[in-house]
Formats: sequence, C-alpha cells, structure tokens
Amino acid sequence: MRTTTRTFLIAFVCAAMLGARLDGRQQPTHVPGLGSISFPNSGSATAQAPFVRGVLLLHSFEFEPAAEAFRESQKADAGFALAYWGEAMTYNHPLWQQQDRDAALKALARLGATPEARMAKAPTDREKQYLAALDALYGEGPKKDRDQAYMLAMAKLSDTYPADHEARAFYGLSVLGSRDSVRDFATYMRAAAIVQPVFDANPDHPGAAHYLIHAFDDPIHAPLGVPAARKYSSIAPGAAHAQHMTTHIFVALGLWDDVIAANIRAMEAQDADNAKRGRPANVCGHYSSWLQYGYLMKKDSARAAGLMDKCHARMSASPGGGEVGYFVSMRARQILDTEDWPAASKRTWTPPAGVIGAARANAWTYEFTNAFAALRRGDPAPAKALLAAPIPGDATSKVHADELRGLVALSGGQTEQGLTLLKSAAAAEDAAPFEFGPPAIVKPTFELLGEELAKLGRNVEAAAAFARASERTPGRALTSHIHR
Repeated sequence: MRTTTRTFLIAFVCAAMLGARLDGRQQPTHVPGLGSISFPNSGSATAQAPFVRGVLLLHSFEFEPAAEAFRESQKADAGFALAYWGEAMTYNHPLWQQQDRDAALKALARLGATPEARMAKAPTDREKQYLAALDALYGEGPKKDRDQAYMLAMAKLSDTYPADHEARAFYGLSVLGSRDSVRDFATYMRAAAIVQPVFDANPDHPGAAHYLIHAFDDPIHAPLGVPAARKYSSIAPGAAHAQHMTTHIFVALGLWDDVIAANIRAMEAQDADNAKRGRPANVCGHYSSWLQYGYLMKKDSARAAGLMDKCHARMSASPGGGEVGYFVSMRARQILDTEDWPAASKRTWTPPAGVIGAARANAWTYEFTNAFAALRRGDPAPAKALLAAPIPGDATSKVHADELRGLVALSGGQTEQGLTLLKSAAAAEDAAPFEFGPPAIVKPTFELLGEELAKLGRNVEAAAAFARASERTPGRALTSHIHR
C-alpha cells in the first residue's frame, strides 16, 4: 500500500471519529478487573451481575468464563433472552476463524426451539434484533455468507439504536471478522471508525479498547492504537487476553519492554485461571511465545531459552497440536534470532519421535530451521535434501523454500541466481496480507536479503533491504542497529 493511500485512510478514520460521537449519557456498570459497560436489558435484578460480567469477559475474548457467567444469568432468570444470546456469542471467535455452530444453537434452543419462539421471549424490539443477528450468524449456508449477514444485522441494530454502545462495539467486531482475519486496511480502518466513539464516550469499555487494537495492529497504523493499548491493560487486569492484547501494538512498534511486561501479566492471569480449573500452566502457547520473542528482541537469550526449555518439556506430555506449533516456532526463533547455529542439534530441544509429524507445515518449519542452521555452519546437504522432498502448499513454507534455494545457490557460488531467489522470497512476503505479531516467516525475507547483500559488499542494496525489513518488523534485534 502506497504512502498516499495510507495517509488517506488515516485521514478518513480521523474524520469519521470526529463525526460519529456518541451522546455519552449512558451510565456504565463497573466490574473490578474487567471494565465498565452499560447494557440496559429486560433481565431480572438477580441476573444482572453475571450477565454484565459475561459481556465484559466476552469483549476480552475470555470465552469459557464468559459462557459460565451467562449460564449463571440464565439460572437466575430462565426467561432472560439476552443471557442465552450471550452464551451463544461465546461460541463464535471471528478473529480466530473459529465457530462452534452446534454449541451455539444448543444454547439458543434452551431459550426456544425456533427463532420465532425465541423472539417471543424478548420483550423489546432492541433485544429481538440482538437475537435476529444470531439467527443470521448461526443460520444456514457457508460461514462466510453468514458472517456477512451477521455484520449487516449488527449494522441495522447499531443504526436503529445509536446510543447502544454494545451494539456499536459488536458491530465493529463483526466488520473485523468479515475478512476472515485477512488484513484489509480499508476494512480495518472502517472498524476503527465504528468503535472509536465508544472508546471516547467510555474509556473503560474493554471491547472498544480491544477492537481498536485489532484494527491498528500493524506497523503503519500502530501509533493510532497506543492510547487503547495503554488503557486496556488497566481496564481489564483480570483478563489474561486483555493483558496480552496490548502487545499487538507494542510488537508493531518494537516496544520490547512493554511486550515482556504485558505477556508476563497475561501468563500470570492465565496460570491463575488454569489453577482454579485444575489445569497445568500453559508453557507452549500464545502468551509464552510472544514473551519469548520479546526476550529475544532484547537479546536476553537466557530468559528466552528458559521458556524454550519449559515448552520442550511439554512435548513429552501428550501435547496438543497447537502446543506443537508453538514449540516449532519458539525453537525456530530461539535458533535463528540468536544465530546459535549449533543449537539446532541441541539435544534438549529435540522433541520425542512422532510429536511433530502430525502437522506437515510444523514438520517443514522444524526441518527448515535445521537446514538453515546447517547452511550457516557451511553444510548445504540438509537444505538440498529438504528441497528435494515435497514442500507443503502453504505460503509460509513456499517462502521458506525460496530462502533455502537462494542460500544453497549462494553457497555454490551462483551469486545472481541466489540473490534472485531471495528477492523472489521477499517479494512474496511483501505481497502477502500483513500478519500481526512475531513474523510468520521465522527468518524475515528482507532481513536475510540484507545480510547476504552486505556479505557481498553491495552495501547500498543491503541498506535498502534492511530499511524495508525495519518497516515490516520494527525494532528487530538483527536489523534495527543496522538501519539506525
């Protein structure tokens, strides 16, 4: 996206923010540790506290405790329509591309067997519209079509009741979710323009802060998300995801001390909740992975390695597929970002046989790391063997393959061919939709291209590659000192 387009989009958002203020007359209910919202409804007095707690947790993507809170509200008032709406909402995770339609429909069926029966339980038009939006979200047809229908239903609800902060916040989230997590700057700026007035009217609204962070979590727009990120951690200290979420902005700006502190808080909150539920601490997960990346960017390899050791130990205890994926990426970053090439064969970071093979992309990234490290040690054989085998069809594996091809060619004295392959890998990464957080390409392509150009004494070209690397991944330890 060119600079003029970026400037136009930012100007558009700012204008929309100024022109779409909410009246601010709603009196929020505050729940310590979770934030404040105002959500008038027809439920009984005894159903209010768990209902509000459920909505606050829902805004912070704490879906399991949110569902529990909504069921508590249902128990207090069996005919409270929005309590069932709330539980059904916890089964849709739009920014994670996850939806449990069956569970949602089962929850709604406890209110009424049909949409018509459920509508009859909602005493106001506003509550009926909330239920109607779920009928669109969990109706028939492909999920993509249902997501679009839900977004339109939430737009109608928000337009009909412009002072309803919840309708507007969930409408903004539906816009973010309409792209199936594929970053489209115009769509994300549109979502920001929808949600910003809620944040302005109620700076303690967890959903407003959360969704603004999602809208701005890329290096171009991250400065716009700093106020929401700074505020969100204090809004919802009792929500682990809220603590972590602030780091989407901090990673995009290279603020590593903030990344570390926030993910430590997130892990502590998550571990406390796991302990209550009789579950082990999560050592191979989203928060630990981002924490390790923060340590690596601060060149604190010892603390990063400590997290890596805990994650490796988990590989011997029947890990889930997601945990294996985090292990693979954490191991790759530990080796590639410290440039500790012998560590690729470090025994304590070698998983038990059979653990990685379940997911082909995980297996390939694992072997890519080994092959890359071998190349840096002067041995191209593992890379050649890996490239001779079938390569997974995902975009990340294809880019990694071009990186290896380029390095193999360079190691064999084929300079221009090698650089062409590395430039091809960089172009492919540059053309792909932006992905927030630690780079999905575990060895960023422009960084690698800059390193190889510098080795060849082509310093002007190397500087340009490093500059582009710094734009995509600000503050990375291996490029920031060069670009600065």
